[in-house]
Amino acid sequence: MKKAYAALAALACLLFASGSFADQPTPWQMDLQPAATSIMAQIRRFEDYTLWFIVPITIFVLILLVVVAVRFRAAANPVPSKTSHNTLIEIFWTVGPVLVLLCFAIPSFNLLSAQLTQPENPDVTIKATATQWQWNYEYQGDKAVAFDSYLLKDEARADAGKEDKALYPRLLAVDNEMVVPVGKTVRLLVTAAPTDVIHAFAMPSFGVKIDAVPGRLNETWFKADREGLFYGQCSELCGKDHAFMPIAIRVVSAEKYAAWLDAAGSDLAGANKALMAAVDGGDKAVQLAENVSN
Repeated sequence: MKKAYAALAALACLLFASGSFADQPTPWQMDLQPAATSIMAQIRRFEDYTLWFIVPITIFVLILLVVVAVRFRAAANPVPSKTSHNTLIEIFWTVGPVLVLLCFAIPSFNLLSAQLTQPENPDVTIKATATQWQWNYEYQGDKAVAFDSYLLKDEARADAGKEDKALYPRLLAVDNEMVVPVGKTVRLLVTAAPTDVIHAFAMPSFGVKIDAVPGRLNETWFKADREGLFYGQCSELCGKDHAFMPIAIRVVSAEKYAAWLDAAGSDLAGANKALMAAVDGGDKAVQLAENVSN
């Protein structure tokens, strides 16, 4: 009977709470992280496309080196050829690389254009300011919200409700995540404090990497296609704690985002805990259902 009640509770949680999962590096990962934006999907396609050229060229060069080393070694070819300036070879190794570079240039320029063309009417504008060694986020608009985002320390996990290291991994989790709505265009203004050093805002799943330069305001954008908790890091060597300057972005539904934004202005900690309860409930329900089935 208890199992039946637990199963019903798990089902209710699944119905009324959205699932959450972390996009983060995995052990022995060799590929790029799964795409969460259309730009990152294009980046992944471009990477796969370039491999169709890189792999055959690498194999060809390897075979050529082996053939030359074996066929033209001193023992097999005691009298070396003095042939030079072969016109056919000159044409081949000039035209061939030019054609390959053209095949790379056209799709890469299209991708760069898509990345650098700013949307005219973004739904959300956020300013990210880097300092040694944390990020500050300022939400622009009628409901202004600003807060710092630091690396989550182990002793603060319990108070923050982030004991689950699978969802909130060590050295990647933060105390306050940037929160954005799914399917909405986010304009991101990136800079560094005037007296600070150069940093870089990098979010692999979004295909975003942009420098944060003191006294300069750089601009980029993204539109997350799915909900989740996504992790990145500062990608510009910025001092002794460079490795302890993570970035975390929580993508939620428009309704959850609106509720969080309303509450975050006056009570950021409470707003974050309420959002976590709503979002992480899906994962807890799944775990409960698995325990019941076992």
